[in-house]
Amino acid sequence: MEVREALSEEEVVEALALRSRVFCGEQGVSFEADQDGRDPEATHIVAVDQGAVIGTCGPVARLGRLAVEAERRGDGIAAAILREADRVAEGAGAESIALHAQTYALPLYESAGYHEYGPTFVEEGIEHVAMEKRFA
Repeated sequence: MEVREALSEEEVVEALALRSRVFCGEQGVSFEADQDGRDPEATHIVAVDQGAVIGTCGPVARLGRLAVEAERRGDGIAAAILREADRVAEGAGAESIALHAQTYALPLYESAGYHEYGPTFVEEGIEHVAMEKRFA
């Protein structure tokens, strides 16, 4: 498996399709909420295995929509994507990365160095909490 920035428009299209399967298909998030119009300006980080995009997130400094294929969850892909997001964000001069985490995923983000701030809130019918990771 390789985790890196998307190298082609095709990989971005695959990443967006994965997001749609995970957030719209599995979690019931509306297509409009997932496709916020910011993807063309975003940095898309992908996990690629045997030529297929199996995980993604983006954009840098405001991390969002981390998604991993259902059958590959628990394989360390999300943690690898977060490490690559750190590398890209720091390389771009970001001082921190902020995100809205679904509450079930708090352990993943906490183990990656993110800290919770503010109250729990509902976004697209799913409980979230704001989190941030500051770079030294």
